Amino acid sequence: MSKGANPSTTTVQANGMRNVHPKTHVKEQIRSYIKLITSLFVASLLISRLQPHHFGFQYNVSGQRAASICEQEQPLRPSSNVTGEVMHILKSDDFAARAAEALGGAIRVSTEVFDGWGPVESDPRWGNFSLFHTYLEATFPRTHSSLSLTKINTYGLLYEWKGSDDSLAPLLLMAHQDVVPVDPAAYSLWKEPPYSGKLVDGFVWGRGSVDDKSGLIGILLAVETLLEQGWDPKRTITLSLGFDEETSGLQGAAHLAKYLQATQQKKFAMVVDEGGPYELAFGRMTAAPAIAEKGYMDVRIKVNTPGGHSMAPPTHTSIGYLALLLTQLEANPRPIHLTRQSPIFKSIECSAVHSPDIPDRLRREVIRASQGDDTALKKVEQYIVNSEGPIANWLRSILGTTQAVDMIHGGVKSNALPEEAFAIVNHRIAIDSSIGALKNSVIDLLSPVASKHNLELVGFDNISVSATSSSFTGKITLSDAWEDALEPAPISSPDSAAYKLLSGTIRAAWEDAHPGDESIIVAPSMMGGNTDTRWYWSLSDNIFRYSHLSPHHFYNGVHTVNEAIRLDGFVDMVKFFSLLILNANESEAI
Repeated sequence: MSKGANPSTTTVQANGMRNVHPKTHVKEQIRSYIKLITSLFVASLLISRLQPHHFGFQYNVSGQRAASICEQEQPLRPSSNVTGEVMHILKSDDFAARAAEALGGAIRVSTEVFDGWGPVESDPRWGNFSLFHTYLEATFPRTHSSLSLTKINTYGLLYEWKGSDDSLAPLLLMAHQDVVPVDPAAYSLWKEPPYSGKLVDGFVWGRGSVDDKSGLIGILLAVETLLEQGWDPKRTITLSLGFDEETSGLQGAAHLAKYLQATQQKKFAMVVDEGGPYELAFGRMTAAPAIAEKGYMDVRIKVNTPGGHSMAPPTHTSIGYLALLLTQLEANPRPIHLTRQSPIFKSIECSAVHSPDIPDRLRREVIRASQGDDTALKKVEQYIVNSEGPIANWLRSILGTTQAVDMIHGGVKSNALPEEAFAIVNHRIAIDSSIGALKNSVIDLLSPVASKHNLELVGFDNISVSATSSSFTGKITLSDAWEDALEPAPISSPDSAAYKLLSGTIRAAWEDAHPGDESIIVAPSMMGGNTDTRWYWSLSDNIFRYSHLSPHHFYNGVHTVNEAIRLDGFVDMVKFFSLLILNANESEAI
């Protein structure tokens, strides 16, 4: 819709979507802003063993040039006349002050969400999102007068900036309105109040300053600034802003995606949501857009045995049997496998050919593996498997299917035998695995324990997998704890035109903010946790999770005390979104 036109505002309520019990989230431990390309860490696994050798920009290994591996796009700058005007505005002190106030005001409207909230139509605790919408309308008047806005399930915001050419697939930008709660017991640990939104010492302070109101306000500031310059798009631009990403998006993104699936005429050319950052790694600044996400499943292991008085106990109670089962699981972590199709291998390739400080021996093996040498690929895998320390643990957790015993319950009294005990084991499923493979693996691991102790084992389909017996001493039941298991995300191709456009935009935004510095490289990555994109897989073949920020821009990370973002980093994010919108608009390839 053109500038100044009256918007069409629609409200779409929830329609028959099942209210799934939200799972207990390990996500808040895994999905911090260490949404970082794991290739940035690979070489450090070997630093203690190998001395780094410095090379030039492209590296010759065994006389063979590696130029075809992880080729970098040229910085992509829009040709539109408005580009110079917009970038001039975004570099001004006046805009920096405006950006600080826009983000600070958003932070001052608390949009905390908690596990276990009911549907929006019946739970009044969602009400603060109405206040947040009022704030957005006042802060971005041109956006709300020029874009059509559809409200999905009351609080989901779907903006459409209608392009002039319907033949072009639209661009979808995502962010979420909600934030994780602030622990009242930790208020005194904050240098500035968690909902102050103050600009102090170059940082905008408060919950959501990094995750994810910076992304949301950054997108809207880019749109508002383009509108102020009289610019209208050729390619339709859609903004999808969920409101419960921190509790899996069941009320927000799930409904937004369902609406888009019903109304969208063609797939989106690309989708960009929050995700990996950029950071200096092995002597080279590296950006880490995630092209995939692991799957997950919370497995409930329930044991039922006869009750009775504790004065005459059996050899094992239900809790004792449960302990044996959990011990069996933890004693058998799933092996990891490195394949050439893995985003992690592609990350390692980029470090091998572009980062000067990666050890020479590892560099050679990676490039040989890239050229089809299976022995070299196995050696790279073994580097990861056999190395010690937190970095190695992180790499293994990204590559393989992980398990974490996060909840356990059993017994009601100290002198009564517990008739039931259960545990919840969180799994993050490797991208080369599946829910089905995980289920089979759990059954295979637990079957010997069940057989040894004459326990019936009932599998995930509620069918017994034990040999028939009339004298079982108890029963083990396996299930999907919350019935919300998720397969690993489809991998978006790093060879696609959309990825190349994103890469060129990242490199242009970096060079604009760091003139004279060595250029940034872009390496595909993946995430161990999940974003709202989990609901959008059918809407695009090109889904990228990237936040144009560096950990340098964070005062103390996310989901913790003293969340704050450097103002200059936030302004750079607005520049990135502006360039991305303009580049996507001009592209004939996506």
